[in-house]
Amino acid sequence: MANNKTQFSKDIIRIKDVPSVCNTIVEKLKKDVHHTLMRRGAVVGISGGIDSSVTAALSVKAFGADKVFGVMLPEKESSSDSADFAGILAAKLGIETVTENITGALQGFKCYERRDEAVRRVFPEYTPETHKVKIGISEKNLSQYLPPVFNVTIIDKNGVSQSENLHSDEFLQIVASSNFKQRSRMSMLYYHAERLHYAVIGTANKHEIDQGFFVKYGDGGADLFPIGKLYKTQVYQLAEYLGVPEEIINRTPTTDTYSAEQTQEEFFFQMPFEQMDQLWYAWENGYDPEEVGKVFGKTADEIEKLYNNFKRRKRTTEYLRMSPITDY
Repeated sequence: MANNKTQFSKDIIRIKDVPSVCNTIVEKLKKDVHHTLMRRGAVVGISGGIDSSVTAALSVKAFGADKVFGVMLPEKESSSDSADFAGILAAKLGIETVTENITGALQGFKCYERRDEAVRRVFPEYTPETHKVKIGISEKNLSQYLPPVFNVTIIDKNGVSQSENLHSDEFLQIVASSNFKQRSRMSMLYYHAERLHYAVIGTANKHEIDQGFFVKYGDGGADLFPIGKLYKTQVYQLAEYLGVPEEIINRTPTTDTYSAEQTQEEFFFQMPFEQMDQLWYAWENGYDPEEVGKVFGKTADEIEKLYNNFKRRKRTTEYLRMSPITDY
């Protein structure tokens, strides 16, 4: 075991002093926004999800409700639940909000048209009027031990679904088209931030940043990320302490990117976040695969394969975390 201080266990990443962690984040938020960025308050995109809810709650503790501005950014394929939950959060926090529907911007970018063009190369019968659509990891490849292979699924009005694996050209076009959603939202957040002389507070957690589950200059575009070093399990701990509404805490994390419903697990992470948190921590901190395997009822070889998957994901998404290269 590389870490001689603590024996590995499933609760190893659990925060023991949540109030202290919250206070540390809040104090740093104040310093970063007021002194480093020299801004007056915070703009937060609120989606009704756990990460944006905790980020907004931390911002209220740092600046007061009157200096936090919530922006809801739906489009025609967004779940109505997202707006409902975001409204519940805003009311609980007492913050001012605005709803900016970005459907028109996406139509201007031909977001839907470009995506649907790629989908029809796989399923010629697909139309957005007759089917819902999503992409995700192929069920045959949903194993935690293998690199993901993505497929596209269409679901007709009778609930009948069809799935096919995606070739790289179609996969890249669908993702590139869908990324207009996150980039359009980022632009609107900065409009309000510049109008108010506020900072844009990013909502990504540790896994989204480290594993590349974000869009460069989209939801990856922010002035700071207060929960960027927190595992998802820890975000939930902060949510309980901060009084985030139970409806949001109990909501299944979703991507809310495609017209068909989809969890973050089936789209990207390949395993429940509780297990992923523990295994990612074990990998990052050099715990022996055999020791970790005993805790999870897995072989050392299975844990080693998971470690290799984490290593591959970190390596292949490094581009997303890079700043522009300026040393010419």
